[in-house]
Amino acid sequence: MCREYTQRVQKMSRKLGVIGGTGLSVFEGLTIVKREIAQTPHGEPSAPLIYGEIDDKELVFLPRHGYGHTIPPHKVNYLANIYALKDAGVTHILAVAAVGGIRADMGPKSLVVPNQIIDYTYGRKCTFFEESLSQVTHVDFTEPYCESMRQSILEVCKGQNISVFDGGIYAATQGPRLETAAEINRLEKDGCDIVGMTGMPEAALARELELNYACLAVVANFAAGRDGSENITMEAIEANLAIAMNDAKAVIAQLAKII
Repeated sequence: MCREYTQRVQKMSRKLGVIGGTGLSVFEGLTIVKREIAQTPHGEPSAPLIYGEIDDKELVFLPRHGYGHTIPPHKVNYLANIYALKDAGVTHILAVAAVGGIRADMGPKSLVVPNQIIDYTYGRKCTFFEESLSQVTHVDFTEPYCESMRQSILEVCKGQNISVFDGGIYAATQGPRLETAAEINRLEKDGCDIVGMTGMPEAALARELELNYACLAVVANFAAGRDGSENITMEAIEANLAIAMNDAKAVIAQLAKII
């Protein structure tokens, strides 16, 4: 569906939306044109939309957890966030997400552009298609991320000499607590490479609204039990994100130019 939709919008105005995750609640370097408090049929999004420019290229920025990083993963209004971006004219979404590394080579400060996702969340509103339907609606989710968007991100990383992993399976867990070592072992057996708390239902909702959506995952720490340490500290996570988000911002700036 993503490829077909991309062909349909080639002659339309393209606009990049960026959903910032943990470590990217504020986007320095973005020239702010306006802020807009969006109203949607699904309530208010996590924060006002920021319409901004990077090198005269327009994008719309929305921090997933709010500007003060106060909204936990299971309380994010994913429906309102995706609807608001669509209503703002966004056609392509880059979702930046902080994750834990399960695979040994995907350590802290790594960037990953996943190509698959497994949903372990529960109790979240997960579809636009459940009320007042003329018929039941299903969307193809075989490939959860837009391949053309993924390739654009990878090309940008190559051009910027930024190391990045092409592909990986994202395990979307409920949160807000971090996982047990046994849970990470289970995720590894399921084939997962990284683990985060916000990948779903965000990706599926974007697909329902025919948005070109891809994820840039920033590894903040090794997942539970993967590095031999007794516990994971927020200080270490924040330190790793502070470094890795510089590369993520460079990717966003270049992606805005080619979108």
